[in-house]
Amino acid sequence: MKVCRRVNFNAAHRLYRKDWSDEKNDAIFGKCNNPNFHGHNYVMEVWIEGDIDPETGYVIDLKILKDIIKEEIVERFDHKNLNLDCSEFENLIPTAENIILVSWNLLRSRLDEKFKLKLKLWETENNIFEYEGL
Repeated sequence: MKVCRRVNFNAAHRLYRKDWSDEKNDAIFGKCNNPNFHGHNYVMEVWIEGDIDPETGYVIDLKILKDIIKEEIVERFDHKNLNLDCSEFENLIPTAENIILVSWNLLRSRLDEKFKLKLKLWETENNIFEYEGL
């Protein structure tokens, strides 16, 4: 059985490498390398797969999942500059790929190992990313 909790957060970022020239960053990252940053209204789906508990009828209590997502993702990233405000991206380019990977690791550390975890992240309506671990 699979269950899903959906969440929204807004964040700014800049895609660039400190060790590259401005010209190389512009060539690779284009407008996403804007030195004044740019933002997205992210949508994330958190999918949990597991067995239905015969005592509760739940795979997982969605209120508990909601609270974990709020603590680990929303409070950490919402209305933040990912480059400047979030230690997770101090040495990691905050691409959508890295945002979903960091988020997956944060959530995985809080969930019982019996659950399979998959995340889906919309950076824009056309750019969608999915990760379910190794």
